[in-house]
Amino acid sequence: MTDPPAPSDFGDRATGWLRRRLGRAVVLAYLLAALLPRPGLWLRHPHPLGPYGQLPLHTTPLLLGLVLYAAGLQVPARALGHLLRRPRALLAGLALHVTAPLLIVPLVAFLLRRTPDTDGGSGLVTAMILIVAMPVAAGATVWTGKGQGDQPTMVGLVLASTLLSPLTIPVTVQALAPLLSGGYADSLAAAGQSLSGGFALTGVVLPCGAGVLCRLALPAAWMARLLACVVPTALLGSLVLTYVNASGALASFLAHPRPLLLLAALIVAAVVCALSFAVGRVAARALRLDAPAASSLTLACGMNNSSASAVLLTTTLPDKPHLLLPVLAYGLLQKTAANQVVRSRVRHCPSSATS
Repeated sequence: MTDPPAPSDFGDRATGWLRRRLGRAVVLAYLLAALLPRPGLWLRHPHPLGPYGQLPLHTTPLLLGLVLYAAGLQVPARALGHLLRRPRALLAGLALHVTAPLLIVPLVAFLLRRTPDTDGGSGLVTAMILIVAMPVAAGATVWTGKGQGDQPTMVGLVLASTLLSPLTIPVTVQALAPLLSGGYADSLAAAGQSLSGGFALTGVVLPCGAGVLCRLALPAAWMARLLACVVPTALLGSLVLTYVNASGALASFLAHPRPLLLLAALIVAAVVCALSFAVGRVAARALRLDAPAASSLTLACGMNNSSASAVLLTTTLPDKPHLLLPVLAYGLLQKTAANQVVRSRVRHCPSSATS
């Protein structure tokens, strides 16, 4: 008689099953948001707790915190020692993460001013600023693993960009705010106040840091059980977060269809995404990094935490749900571009396809 599977085995199977179907699940979340947006709209708003409603419950920040906590929990802290011996890719990635938006967004803003849009595309530029200012997406580590990239470098970039985000996000937002006109400059200023008031620290750094500390402090047996529970739960939470964010954008769009806005959001998101990945690829070649490190640097340049951008927009600018359209478009496009980077890596390294 065989022993029943350990809880960690169930967790590993659930995690593997969800990751293999994550792309289709994201598409399903978008379809569900278009067909049945009301539950997502309900979750977007705070709900009072306690006998007198003195404790408002904000669903989207909680879901984002769960996803980031799981990301920190999966950081192989000991492997980061490798970066102390070869820090070039990490330092280059951090430098590009801060400087690339300062080159890409002004170019896009200049091109949008040549369009007939009355505000010169300031709404789209606002959304792009809030995307490129965010830390490297934790999901980039998944794509790095699929393409046999330099995992310690990628983990280091995710962790370092997250820890530095209370400094880098406000700086990036303030540097690019002069590109905006009209009320969008005020909207971005409101978002900047939220960032300065603690969103980057409490909403991004603390959950990720708590995961890393748990990884360092807990015994291996406890860690395995915690991972088996938290990781698949966080994957489900990321899908719910995608559904909630998409409900806000798609419900507004379906109620008042603006096909030109949708087309412009897709084009602008595609341009910014393509330029971000291209900057990473060019920098990797200029630095003559090896193939795994070059793949990780390219992914880190192009993949930003779009979920954090959507949560920030939802909480600070609830009256502008249309700004979620380019954020959602970027979220999908960066995964498509990451898939192309991984495929290119696999073609050049056939052994990765069998791993």
